[in-house]
Amino acid sequence: MADVLLVYKKNFEGVHDESLQSVKDVLAAQPDKIRVDIRAREQVRRADFIGRDLVIVLGGDGTLTSISHNIDSNTPVMGVNSHPRSGDPNGSVGFYMDSNIETFSQDLEAALSGNAIVNRLPRLQATIETTSGNKIRSDPAMNDLLVANTHQYAPSKYNLRRGDIDIKQQSSGLLFSTWLGQGAWFNQIARKSNLGNAEESQSHYLVIARDIDPSIEDGRYMTWTSEPTVITSDMHRGYVVPDGWDEYQFNRGATVTVDLSGPVLQLLTFRKSMNEIFETE
Repeated sequence: MADVLLVYKKNFEGVHDESLQSVKDVLAAQPDKIRVDIRAREQVRRADFIGRDLVIVLGGDGTLTSISHNIDSNTPVMGVNSHPRSGDPNGSVGFYMDSNIETFSQDLEAALSGNAIVNRLPRLQATIETTSGNKIRSDPAMNDLLVANTHQYAPSKYNLRRGDIDIKQQSSGLLFSTWLGQGAWFNQIARKSNLGNAEESQSHYLVIARDIDPSIEDGRYMTWTSEPTVITSDMHRGYVVPDGWDEYQFNRGATVTVDLSGPVLQLLTFRKSMNEIFETE
């Protein structure tokens, strides 16, 4: 019997309530195959995810990214779009949510039988080392990770090291991204510069300083790399923000190392791989 956790978006809108009830009905119809716990996104804790055979996330991409740091590399997760934009312009794109209410029953069967497509998504992670020697690891980021001055009106000052590069730099912060996690702002720059490719997406990540000198093309401000990026803070207070959620603060003199050392996320899809979905977006 599979041990399943369902996490849903709770915002008291009728469309999400209807989707939740539909998913519950499908799950309840298989009492001999699965044991299900149901949690609202706002109430879920790390302990809820331990030992699960499958995590089902009902909502949109924000619902998934908000709880994905709780999911380890051994637990498959499937995203179910509770309000697709294809049926309502006010709905969710649901880039990571390959299932929906109409396909959920058959997709669940594929997930439980091992016939789904398993996408092993690399995740970014930052390690902060304070001047006193303490080490703090951020939550893993499946989309993007920001390192910047906590006061966004003030410049981010730091020393940057990566491979042969070792320079002092000043910008509005450093934005790191996985191949699939390119946000709208980042996408405009990365695609125009032909940065990145799907073939290296398991080992490489994108990084851009948010103030770009277009005359510099040697990787100091913008690159696609497999090497760790190490910054030494020259800011009174900075922070690391993975996937736009929790913040990890650091002070002047701290070092922050960012790479793809985070645990992978086993995301299930059912008709195309995530790279194929990305190419059609």
